[in-house]
Amino acid sequence: MTSGIRVIRADERWHWRNEWLESWQSFPATGNFDLAANAHGLLMINNEDIVTPGEGFDAHDHRDMEIITWVLEGTLVHKDSLGNESTIYPGLAQRMSAGTGLRHSERNGAGRQERRPLRVVQMWIPPEELGGAPGYQEADISVALAGNTLIPMASGMRKYRDDAAITFGNSYAALHVARLDAGSAVQVPDAPYGHVFVTRGQAEFEGSGPLHTGDAVRLTGTGGQRITAADEGAEVLVWEMHTIAVNV
Repeated sequence: MTSGIRVIRADERWHWRNEWLESWQSFPATGNFDLAANAHGLLMINNEDIVTPGEGFDAHDHRDMEIITWVLEGTLVHKDSLGNESTIYPGLAQRMSAGTGLRHSERNGAGRQERRPLRVVQMWIPPEELGGAPGYQEADISVALAGNTLIPMASGMRKYRDDAAITFGNSYAALHVARLDAGSAVQVPDAPYGHVFVTRGQAEFEGSGPLHTGDAVRLTGTGGQRITAADEGAEVLVWEMHTIAVNV
């Protein structure tokens, strides 16, 4: 494997828009795309979506996918066919395992009169084994986010079993998050595949210069680089992945 670092700027992402949704996609997701073929490591979808108040996705189906949702602004109302009903807010990590089949809806928790958009990042990776049982999990990690450290938000890897806030069904991946004071830094884990996404603020990526909100870095066969916050409250999502996606 040849090591490498590729910076993807926010305005280089795929962009899709309708009357109530603006979607910025690190990998093409809207339309008839082969998600696995366009993936980096295991990460097949990394969408930053802005949803108009009072709008959202009506009930729809998923199969054989691990879906992680991270709200940046506003609230997301989730309902699914397992009977889960929840309001997801900033600092609350959510995982939905579609398995053999799961139906859910996602909507902006603000009414049309409130004029408060929902801004959310949704990430998809495949499960390690197809045909598992559907499942749901959420955990509030707001307190841990104040520590200026890289937190294992979601993981299927054994080494993070006792530390990850939520788990998913793939033992080759972990998702970390850090919210940093200006000047604070974290280090990218070593892995065959890595993905760094700046959700807010500005940070300096060692060897590649400044990153701004919406920028991403795809790493292959490398790690150890420092990410240093350039302003207060900069936040990054960091995937650590030890294999690649296959067609599912």
